[in-house]
Amino acid sequence: MKIGFLFPGQGSQSIGMGKDLYEKYEVVRKIYNKVQEITGINIAKISFEGPEEKLNETKYTQLAILTESLAILEILKQNNIKSEISAGLSLGEYTALINSQVLSFEEGIKIVQKRGEYMQELLPKGDWQMAAIMGLTEEQVEELCKKVTSGFIVPANYNCVGQIAISGEKQAIEEAEIIAKEMGAKKVRILKTAGPFHTEKLVDSSNALRKELENVAINEFKTKVIKNLDGEFYKETDDIKDILAKHIINPVRFSKTLENMINSGIDTFIEIGPGKTLSGFVKRTPTEKEIKILNINDDVSLEESIKFLNGGFENE
Repeated sequence: MKIGFLFPGQGSQSIGMGKDLYEKYEVVRKIYNKVQEITGINIAKISFEGPEEKLNETKYTQLAILTESLAILEILKQNNIKSEISAGLSLGEYTALINSQVLSFEEGIKIVQKRGEYMQELLPKGDWQMAAIMGLTEEQVEELCKKVTSGFIVPANYNCVGQIAISGEKQAIEEAEIIAKEMGAKKVRILKTAGPFHTEKLVDSSNALRKELENVAINEFKTKVIKNLDGEFYKETDDIKDILAKHIINPVRFSKTLENMINSGIDTFIEIGPGKTLSGFVKRTPTEKEIKILNINDDVSLEESIKFLNGGFENE
């Protein structure tokens, strides 16, 4: 069994996320309390009670998702469940870097707090949206974006085979939806995000984050991590701060990330955090290998996964 951890990004949040884990596990409460001490934000209250409009604010969404994922990770560590390789979608890359100890817990929390604030507060004025297009190839989606004439729009997240997210002005997204269906798209779904993420429109956020990253300590990788920027493994020689600054203005190459994880021998994927989006991406990734996918986002799925994984180790 070769384990790969996957960490979700913005859009996977929902009211009540992490609440049952918080109530059941002392170590989870400690993680939430630590995050509150570091940030001054009661992320438990926002995660468990909302309101939804507040949870969906980027500066809170990112912290809420990161905190739940880190809390689950802590329980997995206590059960000696670790990853050979980890990766995350957008925000989730920070969870992977904290898991790999490249970023310390405290500095990871602080930089994600700043990242969320900048991505919310330094947005250019406009009515922005993101949407996922199902059933078209990468080339078709790139062609589709070029056809749109009503505003700014570009591919943002290459999620998996047959699903690419686009990002831009709301009017342009609406036009793209019509064109996509004409081109044979199965579905177009508007995402729960609040800006033109992973596009050049976030250049001010990127520059502000770059300045914050100057003061962050970068440590050695304890486990392998794949980066969003190109879907390739981080190398010790990489300028990680530069990569993270560029991260929010460049497309996410997650389909390539999953291909590389499978080609590196990962046969058990564990999605850690709210939602099941990334598990769906794994299912759509072509492979002849037998792949096991686990999703941990509450106390039931956590206990079932630990039971399975411990059994798996015993049978090796």
